[in-house]
Amino acid sequence: MIHNIPLEKILFLDIETVPQYENWEELDEKEKQLWDKKTSWQRGESLSAEDFYPLRAGIISEFGKIACISVGMIEKNDTLKLKSFYSENEVELLTNFGNIFNSNRLKNCILCAHNGKEFDFPWIARRFLINGMMPPTPFQMFGKKPWEVPHLDTMELWKFGDYKNFISLELMAHIFGIPTPKDDIDGSMVAEVYYKEKNLQRIAQYCEKDVLTLANILRKLRQEDLIKKFED
Repeated sequence: MIHNIPLEKILFLDIETVPQYENWEELDEKEKQLWDKKTSWQRGESLSAEDFYPLRAGIISEFGKIACISVGMIEKNDTLKLKSFYSENEVELLTNFGNIFNSNRLKNCILCAHNGKEFDFPWIARRFLINGMMPPTPFQMFGKKPWEVPHLDTMELWKFGDYKNFISLELMAHIFGIPTPKDDIDGSMVAEVYYKEKNLQRIAQYCEKDVLTLANILRKLRQEDLIKKFED
């Protein structure tokens, strides 16, 4: 039962991703060929590989990179303490993020994200490996039985066996009456903010808002009161 999961063990998580390169011309010829092959069924005949690159490279882990990882944990006073990891150097970002799992509190943590099982969790694991690093223990799934994998996914929890169902974080927040201030950017603007403005802190602030929303969605699924961001 979802109520039996200790909230203090849950690491709420969200990532923001961008294309590996700002421009199509920066890919070498082999990368262009591989992109063409991988996306041909998605593009059909309506879009060229070049035109499709800025639209979708940021959500395909082999052709994108992580710009920000934001995490949150619920404190004893029922507030959410947030922390973000962001850098133009993905190795630095992943190293700093991976180091948090050395703490005692996170040794047996449970990861929670919205659509995390199909996006955030595999993305993080793949980017660690691509950058020559071993993913942190909670992302290592090989050889584990389904009930041994310490992952929660609020989208999956909402399916109730209806595996065709898709629901956005924004829609779940709306139906549960969770405030979601959209006073800055949205997901479609992240790559532009990253490459044009080079404003990683702005991306982190947006990402942290989604982590707070995520934590409150889980609270609502447990029929519990909303929480606020921890203020130092």
